[in-house]
Amino acid sequence: MKFTVAILGCGNRGAETYGRLLHGREEFRIVSLCDRDEERLSYYGGQFSVGAGELFSSEERFFEKKRADLLVVATMDADHVRQAVKGLALGYDLLLEKPVSDRREELEELLAAQKKYGGKVVVCHVLRYAPAFVKTAQLLKSGEIGTLVSIQALEQVAYWHQAHSYVRGNWRSRAETAPMILAKCCHDLLQYYANSRAETVSSVGGLTWFKPENAPEGAAKRCTACKYLETCPYSAKRIYVDGWKRDGCLPNLWPQIQITSDYPLTEEKLCRAIEEGAYGRCVYFCDNDVVDHQLTEIAFENGVKATLTMTAFTAGIGRIMRFFGTLGEIVLDEEADVVSLKRFGGKREDFRISALGEIGSGHGGGDQGLVDTLYEVLCGKEGETSLVRSVESHLMAICAEESRLKGGACIRVH
Repeated sequence: MKFTVAILGCGNRGAETYGRLLHGREEFRIVSLCDRDEERLSYYGGQFSVGAGELFSSEERFFEKKRADLLVVATMDADHVRQAVKGLALGYDLLLEKPVSDRREELEELLAAQKKYGGKVVVCHVLRYAPAFVKTAQLLKSGEIGTLVSIQALEQVAYWHQAHSYVRGNWRSRAETAPMILAKCCHDLLQYYANSRAETVSSVGGLTWFKPENAPEGAAKRCTACKYLETCPYSAKRIYVDGWKRDGCLPNLWPQIQITSDYPLTEEKLCRAIEEGAYGRCVYFCDNDVVDHQLTEIAFENGVKATLTMTAFTAGIGRIMRFFGTLGEIVLDEEADVVSLKRFGGKREDFRISALGEIGSGHGGGDQGLVDTLYEVLCGKEGETSLVRSVESHLMAICAEESRLKGGACIRVH
């Protein structure tokens, strides 16, 4: 069976990630694209062999009729529900980028639309499909560590990723996007591992570092005009230009591909982007207001407790998660490339993450795993990140942000 695909939002996730993965499979054919950036639209139209008549810079024209079997919604956070409801009403099945929404009423609206129109909705919690996280879930279900008592999760955002996405980038402003705890950590699906709905959430955190008063003496407002260009760890030149060279000068490397629409990437184009664009601003003089650290505690209805620390201030990127049971513990450490099963009084067993499956497609193999499962869902199989399951993780994050704004108050989820 072959499914046709329309992509709404041709950025890093919509086109460069899901588009390329779908285009590379015989089960899918991309037939329509929509994006406000006409340069980007034209580029991906050529990449995916989509005719000019099916390239739309106007959302209104794009939604005049149904154009494919599957609609990929990969736009900015605030647009997701409105566009997803339109898609369901036209008869699409959806691949919906997370986060879905940071508003309870919008989540309820989308659940009602799915019930009314009947379309399938797969939410892009890609880590749920990454081999390391799949293996961890299998070990938990096997009973190897007995009854799960608590979870300790560390989200290492990494200093450069914070600067890129949450200081200079699209997710820097609370007025324009979902809270960072939702955008970054609804991936983690802690309720899936706890095997329970959340009961209460409390959270504290804030913006500590990326503010004008913390700028080095004499720092300029743009990196290319700054005396710290070669020494500041947050230097746009070091992150984008030097990083691109270090990682092989690839024509479509992330995060470099986000700072310019002039593809394929070259050093000249990257230099121009940081000289002129938003991603060349000093991290201490941006218009950001989202947190750079947040600590959250969750109590689940079945008695399991969890802590989640999200922080910008790490050298490396990736998650470190520990699961404590009555007969042992499991440690998932992406940075150390290992999932460890530690039985009490028994043999320790280590599983190298890089040996568990294909991890080269992004998010530790989760992007590819999501697309594999997407096909199965479209053929009738139930997926792991259905809309109903996804809503629970969103509610936890919404409550965490409510708690943070109330100084750490304990918030009931349901």
